[in-house]
Amino acid sequence: MPAILTYPIAFIGVLGILVVIHEFGHYAVAKLLGVRVEVFSVGFGPRLLGFKKGDTDYRISAIPLGGYVKMSGENPMDERTGDPAEFMSHPRWHRFLIAIAGPVMNIALAIVVLAAVYMLHYEYPVFLYEPATIGWVTADTAAAKAGIQRGDRIVRIDSIQNPTWEQVDPQEKLSPNQPLSIAVQRGPQILELTIVPEAVGPSKYGFAGWVPERPFIVTGVEKDMPAKKAGIRNGDTIVALDGVQLPAMGALYESLQRSKEKPVELTVLRNGQEMKLTLAPVQKEVVGLKEHPYRIGVMSFPMKVIRLPLFEALNRSIDENRKNSSLILSLVKRLLQGRISPRQIEGPIGIGELAGDAAQEEGWTPIMALTAAISLNLGIFNLLPIPILDGGVILLLLIEGLMQRDISLRIKERIYTAAFVFLVIFAVMVIYNDVVKHVPGLAQHLP
Repeated sequence: MPAILTYPIAFIGVLGILVVIHEFGHYAVAKLLGVRVEVFSVGFGPRLLGFKKGDTDYRISAIPLGGYVKMSGENPMDERTGDPAEFMSHPRWHRFLIAIAGPVMNIALAIVVLAAVYMLHYEYPVFLYEPATIGWVTADTAAAKAGIQRGDRIVRIDSIQNPTWEQVDPQEKLSPNQPLSIAVQRGPQILELTIVPEAVGPSKYGFAGWVPERPFIVTGVEKDMPAKKAGIRNGDTIVALDGVQLPAMGALYESLQRSKEKPVELTVLRNGQEMKLTLAPVQKEVVGLKEHPYRIGVMSFPMKVIRLPLFEALNRSIDENRKNSSLILSLVKRLLQGRISPRQIEGPIGIGELAGDAAQEEGWTPIMALTAAISLNLGIFNLLPIPILDGGVILLLLIEGLMQRDISLRIKERIYTAAFVFLVIFAVMVIYNDVVKHVPGLAQHLP
């Protein structure tokens, strides 16, 4: 399939599955509790095709971005007829269960799909779950300015004790231009430090400038580049440049910028045998960088693959989704506090790009893992206490339960109008930032 078609098809496919699962949650519980469901639609807009069974019109609509379930009398502004099959005729706890069923289905799907990934083929960087020991500090970055050195181990970041790199990375990214309290162990000493990650890239993620300690194993060699011509292969371990040890990719990069086109000698280990290879770096364009850096054409991102039994995979999935839920809520909190840029939120273009990239990878697990992540985000987002969203419906039901009476229709109308305006503004902001991030060159000309 042409790449230009892969992205929209993958995006519509993933989003379609998640929306159908979400709406099926509302539909199933409504049917179970005796609420009449008039429409179950995949997509919005004009009806294209479908069939009617009982009271429900099952349809596919023209706009394949989402879907909806329409229940009789669900609009609180509509006049009640007293029909026991209407949504508003049911007790509040029935309406609560119907409202929460959609997000619960998305969260449950995230757990099941991620557990399946762990059982089939879970591939991750070798250092991800290792203690956060620093292998290199890039010059003139936040980490360098804070005095962090190679060999330091991060023993606390914010409130997380003894973190792995999996825990350090989101804390770093969610703290652009914000003081981040850390503690590092250097020999017998524990040093309390404050680091201010720099906001970088179109998404304005926090960047500290440290690199994990890990073996410099070659995982990719570019054709027609010096490394390929010198005979470097995947699986080789690069240990030194001109006799100086290379603890990380960053060390090689900085050394090459100093030597420029001057030939360098690499010390390489292959099957336990040490080799000396001489090659001359060349300048080559790198997407996202204005200057053309000196490179030799190697990549190093060693991965590990695991396959877990059912119950271990399920437990790990539950734990990962719990941690990811906390990160999503932390992102929302920091966004409301103005501590991070709205550009960190991915919109339809960004999600489509991720879906297309995952669809083009080998096997089903990359797109499955992405589907699980988006499903969790969709479930959590819909639980936010914003009227119109499921979380807003739940909030109003809880308030009415405490008051022991319904909120007046006039007040509800104002609440829903304000919520609608808020969501429209939010959607425009997300789409605007999406365009800024993904249209080449536009980010440099806009604030």
